[in-house]
Amino acid sequence: MSKKYSFPKSMKDVKTHYCAGCGHGIVHKLIAQVIDELDIQSDVLLVAPVGCAVYAYNYINVDSCEAAHGRAPAVATGLKRVHPDKIVISYQGDGDLLAIGTGETVHAANRGENITVIFINNAIYGMTGGQMAPTSLVGQVTKTTPYGRDANDVGYPIRACEILNTLVEPKYIERCAVYDVQHINKTKAAIKKALTYQKEGKGYSFVEILSMCPTNWGVNPVAAAQWVKDAMEPYYPLGVFRDVPAGNIPEAAAPKAGVVGNAATASAGGAK
Repeated sequence: MSKKYSFPKSMKDVKTHYCAGCGHGIVHKLIAQVIDELDIQSDVLLVAPVGCAVYAYNYINVDSCEAAHGRAPAVATGLKRVHPDKIVISYQGDGDLLAIGTGETVHAANRGENITVIFINNAIYGMTGGQMAPTSLVGQVTKTTPYGRDANDVGYPIRACEILNTLVEPKYIERCAVYDVQHINKTKAAIKKALTYQKEGKGYSFVEILSMCPTNWGVNPVAAAQWVKDAMEPYYPLGVFRDVPAGNIPEAAAPKAGVVGNAATASAGGAK
């Protein structure tokens, strides 16, 4: 007898607005499953972005709020500081997080806010019709780069994990993907670790997820999944960049012993 499918109680049983083959629905389900497994549904506060996932709160059955474009980490910071006992999730796409929201992204991580950021990277602006995003690959054709992204004109795609990994405070940074079952399972494990660390008060956690956008890429869902693997993954390598609770922190990002104290002493008039 086949095992009966169990619908996550932390997910609403409603019709989706996402396109066929989009990765958002997969990630929503993973988040709901993890919330159920950690038994934290009544403790989660979800911050929705501006973008295709603007209606994330219509699917994940937890207390939620909407943030202005790019400001989700700032809103998440406020929620967490007012409700430190809650589990706060900032869910964002590449335009929201790495274009208009770059400042909020970097500074929330730099402060080490005890929140979890789930970043969906599909290399394009989805909601507004397929324009170039900060993550669009060199040579990628979009509505605003009909001849392909030209790095000499608009620069190179931004790697979020690598940028945040230069900061001292983040505790957990991992890049995952959802183009096949194996990687979907790994993504679920990463989300679970991130939320567990937040629950334990470990600090800032960031999970980037390479995802599909068949509609704006102009391909079918199968081809979109293959493109994530063949084109995106080489430029955005998967893996754990940092896991401080597990002892993984780059030397360049580790504060040197005594530096913080010495600086504080000097600024407070330590030289006499």
